[in-house]
Amino acid sequence: MLYSEKVMDHFQNPRNVGKMEDADGVGEVGNAKCGDIMKMYIKVEDNIITDVKFNTFGCGSAIATSSMATEMIKGKSIDEALELSNKAVVEALDGLPTNKIHCSVLAEEAVKAAIEDYRSRQAAKGQ
Repeated sequence: MLYSEKVMDHFQNPRNVGKMEDADGVGEVGNAKCGDIMKMYIKVEDNIITDVKFNTFGCGSAIATSSMATEMIKGKSIDEALELSNKAVVEALDGLPTNKIHCSVLAEEAVKAAIEDYRSRQAAKGQ
């Protein structure tokens, strides 16, 4: 299967790439089998994800799904972002080859890991 135009666009022109030094939450997930590693950073104000960045070491599908996932959670509440599913990411990209679906799962897991980190930091601050 060829990649959709959206996958190619997000691979060649990924959105929200980079590190965030003052992130409120950081999630890192990886799949040793395929060697993809995703790191996602979120900035949260009043329970809304105001900014999000990612660094992904991996294939084009991993980069495209990370990029799309960041676009989908930016401006959303924490609870809305937690509802992001890998299926929604795949649909937003107009599909992925079956052997690349695991990349979208990683993107979903990276979002959830960043939110989990944010929540544990908030709990540590007593908020």
